[in-house]
Amino acid sequence: MSLSPEQRREYRAIAHNLKPVIIVGDKGLSEGLQDELDRALNDHELIKIKVASQDREVRQEAIQALCESSGAELVQTIGKIAVILRRAKKPNPKLSNLLRNK
Repeated sequence: MSLSPEQRREYRAIAHNLKPVIIVGDKGLSEGLQDELDRALNDHELIKIKVASQDREVRQEAIQALCESSGAELVQTIGKIAVILRRAKKPNPKLSNLLRNK
């Protein structure tokens, strides 16, 4: 599922006011972090993640690993913040960032 430039622009606009829901520390990608990421993507569909590493390559690898393991699509990265998207099968209108901002 590749996103078109128009879709990326729309999702970036929605994500602009969001706060990071997941913060990845130096310990890396634990099982608890994966569970929380799945829960956040199921609830909100579009989320921000903060990777606390100082090394740019380590941050990019962590973001890529999170996207691959969760089946999410990377929308944007700026510094230590990444915006990712995974559509829910049955989105909750009260929690979904996509439905609340339409």
